[in-house]
Amino acid sequence: MSTISTPDLSDAAPEVAVLALPWINYGGIRQFGGQVVTIKCHEDNSLVKQCVGEEGHGRVIVVDGGGSRRRALLGDMLAEEAAANGWAGLIINGVIRDVDEIGGTSLGVQALGSCPIKTEKLGVGQRDIAIQIGGVTVAPGDYAYADNNGVIVSKRPLP
Repeated sequence: MSTISTPDLSDAAPEVAVLALPWINYGGIRQFGGQVVTIKCHEDNSLVKQCVGEEGHGRVIVVDGGGSRRRALLGDMLAEEAAANGWAGLIINGVIRDVDEIGGTSLGVQALGSCPIKTEKLGVGQRDIAIQIGGVTVAPGDYAYADNNGVIVSKRPLP
């Protein structure tokens, strides 16, 4: 998908759900979308690290970090690994760090803000489960699309 416009996609598919949070677009790729892989974790990015190490095949990792702003769930090294492994992007209900470096990475990244503190790696969290973000249920296999207008989710791929 070369150009993504969430307003145009939502006009064409009014059934989409909006993840109504104050997203900030951090990645070097400003518009992205793809099939969803979900992670639920709180101030522990062990599962994010594991996931970005796998082949992405143009998919999007949606992380429910509970909106915590105390520990960054993504940094420059994980972002670079995600880009190298073919992930389209990450949507993080939480914060990231290494903002300037991530801005130069060929990866879409949306998050709620930034924090310089890394997480502890305790191996805590869940993957490939339905999660709730911004009042919307996001399930593995859904499709997420993001740009400077916001983040939308669909049960089917959008044109």
